[in-house]
Amino acid sequence: MRKIITSFCLLVGILLNAQVTRTVLYEEFTGENCPPCAATNPWLDNFLLSAPNNTKVILIKWQVPIPSAPSNTWSLYQTNKAEINWRYQASGYGYQSQNTPTSSITNGINSAPQGRIDGQHQWLFGAASNHPGNLTSAAINSAQAQPTPFSITLTPNWDPTYTQATVNVAINAQSAFTASGNLVFRLCLVEREINFATPPGSNGEKTFHDVVRKSYPTTTSGTVVTGMGTSIPNNFTAGQTHTFSVVCPIPNYITDLSQMAFVGFIQDDGNKKVWQAARTPQPSIPNDIKFNSVIMNNVICGTTINPTINVKNNGTNPITSLTITPYVNGIAQTPYVANVNIAGGSTANVSLGTYNLTGGPTHVFSVNITGVSGGDINTANNKGSFSFVNVTSYLPGPVTESFTTSSPFPPTNWFRTNPDGGTFTWGWHSAGLNGAGSAKYDFFNNAVIGDVDELYLPPSNFSSQSNIVLTFDYAYTYYTAPPNNENDKLEVMISTNCGNSWTVVDMMSGTSMTTAPNSTSAFTPSSPNQWKSRLISLPAAANNPSVLVKFVATADYGNNLYIDNVNLQSITALKKYDLNQLVHLFPNPTRDASNLTIHAKESGNLTVNVINMIGQEVFRTSKNINEGFNQISIPSSQWESGVYLINITLNGEHTVKKLNVTK
Repeated sequence: MRKIITSFCLLVGILLNAQVTRTVLYEEFTGENCPPCAATNPWLDNFLLSAPNNTKVILIKWQVPIPSAPSNTWSLYQTNKAEINWRYQASGYGYQSQNTPTSSITNGINSAPQGRIDGQHQWLFGAASNHPGNLTSAAINSAQAQPTPFSITLTPNWDPTYTQATVNVAINAQSAFTASGNLVFRLCLVEREINFATPPGSNGEKTFHDVVRKSYPTTTSGTVVTGMGTSIPNNFTAGQTHTFSVVCPIPNYITDLSQMAFVGFIQDDGNKKVWQAARTPQPSIPNDIKFNSVIMNNVICGTTINPTINVKNNGTNPITSLTITPYVNGIAQTPYVANVNIAGGSTANVSLGTYNLTGGPTHVFSVNITGVSGGDINTANNKGSFSFVNVTSYLPGPVTESFTTSSPFPPTNWFRTNPDGGTFTWGWHSAGLNGAGSAKYDFFNNAVIGDVDELYLPPSNFSSQSNIVLTFDYAYTYYTAPPNNENDKLEVMISTNCGNSWTVVDMMSGTSMTTAPNSTSAFTPSSPNQWKSRLISLPAAANNPSVLVKFVATADYGNNLYIDNVNLQSITALKKYDLNQLVHLFPNPTRDASNLTIHAKESGNLTVNVINMIGQEVFRTSKNINEGFNQISIPSSQWESGVYLINITLNGEHTVKKLNVTK
């Protein structure tokens, strides 16, 4: 019997001294005006929200005013700034900044983006620095391996309108614990995902994850937060459980009630260590419609539109009808009642009526969903808008523009679209090839990777005009040297059906677009030799009465691009160009084939031969060509990857182009 009792006591002792699995708390200090934050966050979100890290780590983000506070009254920082200030400032919670083990120590968070793992420096767990971009799986695994005695159970009880929750907290210690300072349980309300139509700050960021929106409870002195959290015992015995409840009013600035979750964590204020963290599921809201998007082309021809909107049933109950109030340029139209059948969690497209357009060319279509079958608990996500351009006529070609003045910009009959509504778009700059101005795209400050912005030439009519070409001068340099240069991109596209479809006729990116040495400062061309000329054939424009051409910039957080002396015209104006400027390879790089376009000043005999990397001739052709547009296909499907030299001879002139073949 004694052996049985002894064994039982031994088992109890093992259980009481066992350690529970630690859930790591990752705090990021980021900012809506912080360009490096916008560049880092998409990677960080994907890294931490994907398996297996999403089972090991809970992410919360504090939107700090580094390098500055957003000017918009409504922003993630401005709506919760008193609590955020307390968490990041030296006069608040008192985190210390020390980016690496050898960095000087300062009080408070002094840079963004910056990360903490369980309240500690990232480099304590093996990361190179506190920059979130240096977070690794090994660092996460090292943090999770640290023993903890605590488990946390969070149980939220919501009121019927989801404007208040009572969170029941149960903390259990499986082994004895003594804190080095005051032990505090901190409870935060986060929104798991927030999507804005336009960025709330200046860095272009529109999608945010796990942002801290409110903390419970807080102590204040006037408008200043002086503390945050609930004190719990500094000493726990093995097997001790501590329970309490926190009443949490939900602030009215929450953008999507269905994205709410509570994050709780135990923190020792003596050494800042977080000993355990937990997160609640998002609430299951019965009735909630969410506007997703307007489905329309960026360019509309004619005087009417027939928009469609996409909506999501964020609730659990099915939705059978919607009342939608449309607005054209801010003017309310007749409300539209749609009979639908949208199951909980599903999306649907709703086609609206026909609406007239006046004025222009820039327009805004917006909606507000005001009626939902069964009611709508969350109305903050019922609105949305979409900007577009209305083309009513095509002007006789040619087009000539040297951007000599800043006003208006875009120049008369030009227009630009900003599909994401971001901070950055095409603008004017005083630096031009001839010192008189140019169109500029600010890749240098735009940290939103993949951001797309468009600059349209005037809609053009080329009836009875053949051999149409686009020429322009451009200047660009990248930020860092190869092979790590940013892949900023410029495309030229053409449409002859009012933007219903587009054809890419030219593309440059990264080093292929450079005209000057790389620079870590914002690039401004300072001499004519920092510019290059580009010539692109547009056979689709020949004899066509409805031609749209646009420059499309795609950001990769590189350096600045300038465009000057744009001409859309017949080839007859090209006598001043030499053979190198009259020859164009596209696509380049290529996989299977590339088209060699020659704009001949006069007819003659053309010879083309291609040499591989070891000096072997892999292709040759010779033919008589006519004055104007000519095209030859260069087949590369059987060639190995590498750089090939294209030797071109026409009427005694010779030039060489490089073709990159990638498999």
